[in-house]
Amino acid sequence: MNQKRVHTPEGVRDVYGLESKKRQKLQEKLTHVFSLYGYESIITPTFEFFDIFNSEKGTVSSREMYKFFDREGNTLVLRPDITPSIARCVAKYYDKEEMPLRLSYVGSVFLNNSSYQLKLKETCQLGAELINDSSVQGDGESIAMAIEMLLAAGLTDFRISIGEVGFFQGLCEFIQDNDTKESLRELILNKNFFGLIEFVEGLSIPQSVKDVFFKFNELNGDVSILDHADELVTNSISKDAIKRLRDVYDLLTNYGLEQYVSFDLGMLSKHNYYTGIIFKGYTYGTGDAVLKGGRYDNLIEQFGKKAPSIGFAIVFDELMMAMERQKISMDVADTNYMVVYDDKEMKSAMSFAKAKRQKDMSVVLERKEKEFAGYISYAQEHEIGQVVYFTEDAKVLKVDVAGKTEEKVDLEAFMKGK
Repeated sequence: MNQKRVHTPEGVRDVYGLESKKRQKLQEKLTHVFSLYGYESIITPTFEFFDIFNSEKGTVSSREMYKFFDREGNTLVLRPDITPSIARCVAKYYDKEEMPLRLSYVGSVFLNNSSYQLKLKETCQLGAELINDSSVQGDGESIAMAIEMLLAAGLTDFRISIGEVGFFQGLCEFIQDNDTKESLRELILNKNFFGLIEFVEGLSIPQSVKDVFFKFNELNGDVSILDHADELVTNSISKDAIKRLRDVYDLLTNYGLEQYVSFDLGMLSKHNYYTGIIFKGYTYGTGDAVLKGGRYDNLIEQFGKKAPSIGFAIVFDELMMAMERQKISMDVADTNYMVVYDDKEMKSAMSFAKAKRQKDMSVVLERKEKEFAGYISYAQEHEIGQVVYFTEDAKVLKVDVAGKTEEKVDLEAFMKGK
């Protein structure tokens, strides 16, 4: 056999067996939170025209996209981000809608990034977008729902770190050159604070503004950090950003979720389309954020509809990894029964299976071809609750796999009690 045929390319993998069951169950828990908040499902294509994600839209760089061509020569890409796809969809199908739209999705994104060694290049995301809402209440709803989803997953030790793009933008009001602003962004995004200090020292901006940049890596913590940041700045844009953060905190307090949040005035995102509140969710057991989101008031307008919006996405694979390392139980939809029969008991076995399935119980039927112990091992591996084993003496051996108990009953009595 050609071994290459059974392997996957770098950065992608198969999901099967018990892990697949766990993923499905976790997705059901998380999408249920969407429904509790009144969000409706939306499905967009896995690949789109390249222009949907070009640099003007503020998404990832062209080098990080998987690109190919259709028959007409149009450049297509596997989506690196789902939010621009939804922005396009909203501009097309909801162009006249003025009421808030609440949309949720589940789908894969693809990043062709060589720096992501040992990380997946295809990852699953679950996300939500609140469209046509510019209010701070919309910010609060989005962050509250994000917290509720992490709680629904079973996490207890996590933090949602909240920032505001306007704080950085206000500090840049003295800088006219876009390349200089972009250099500042890159240094901050890469957490290169020594490089940031050196770069800022060479800029012709007020010393008071330089002093704020020098402290960028210190502007994070609980809600009290907002008062400290407010004392450092004088421009109205940064002060408005701080006020917005205070208002969001008040709303999250009303939700009773304030214990899960902190603030980071030095937070930025690699997505340039964010215009206001941005936030990330962190927990231990993974090296990256398990949740990312923010406000994007101008993105949909680039597709033809003015629609201020906010949204977030859970990085599903990172969340699964964190839960695994934190030993958080991920319940699966157990198979209730495995029925092992010989040809002469086939009719009884099928009758039993039919009766249980009509009661919404799952049943695996297996023709007897292995030793009894083999079926027990299989049931344990696949989390099957009970093995029903037809024996040759017109009896039935019932084995509770989890409880490790056995009971032998007459076939006739067993069938009457099915």
